[in-house]
Amino acid sequence: MTAPPDRRIAAHRPDLADRRLEGLVAAGQFVEGERWRIALASVPLRAAPRPDLPFETEALRGEVVRVFEETIEGWAWGQIETDGYVGYFSADALGPLAPEPTHRVIVPRTFLYPAPDLRRPPREALSLGATLALGEAVETRGTLYRMTADGAAAVVDRHVAPLDAPHADDWVAVAEGFLGAPYLWGGRTSLGLDCSALVQLSLAACGIAAPRDSDLQESAVGRPAEGPPRRGDLVFWPGHVGLVAADETLLHASGFQMQVVREPLAGAIARIGAPRSIRRL
Repeated sequence: MTAPPDRRIAAHRPDLADRRLEGLVAAGQFVEGERWRIALASVPLRAAPRPDLPFETEALRGEVVRVFEETIEGWAWGQIETDGYVGYFSADALGPLAPEPTHRVIVPRTFLYPAPDLRRPPREALSLGATLALGEAVETRGTLYRMTADGAAAVVDRHVAPLDAPHADDWVAVAEGFLGAPYLWGGRTSLGLDCSALVQLSLAACGIAAPRDSDLQESAVGRPAEGPPRRGDLVFWPGHVGLVAADETLLHASGFQMQVVREPLAGAIARIGAPRSIRRL
């Protein structure tokens, strides 16, 4: 018997499922779902509609989600289109699809201000990979800002890039920008992230799509590495992943140190055990 699709990346429950899965899973009802755009800086997804459950992942501002159900308690059950992840999240995060984003955040974190002025208290903090619809450029006291398309907020111009601009070309350097960020199970921002989010965000900044969880990344990203580990390789253990940096060091979001750290690869292997695989892009 064929196993049903992975519930992490396929929206199906006994009572409700994505219409695209009809014929692949059993469900009481199949629905098309409605597409929305995340309108908050980030929102956590959980495995069930309970605020006391751990994060499964987070959706970032500008990402599109397909929503299959909204509850009277204010929960939405849906799927992030970026990486296919499924979960429950606050329906307050949902916003209209329009206007289409024009820019992406290219630094670990930046602020969205109510006006083009760094002295104003920020509205929210946006993380690497968030996207925005931006319009005119405005300079205040030598700092250039971009106004949002509706003119209601501003972001520092050098912290964003047009969606069609060239991507970064060094995912290790991108990951190094998160050094010291706290470890957060299921987190996907510089306020807190886990090992696979560090890899996913760093690769995405270089235009490389990757699944959300480490086991999915191991089966989908790169090819088996030949020879000694080298800079940029991904090192996988059961439930963990890190990036090889210079001088045979490992860069990873460590649940042991509880932050993003750089440490000798040999030391990490001594503590965690032999890697299951090393992948090269």
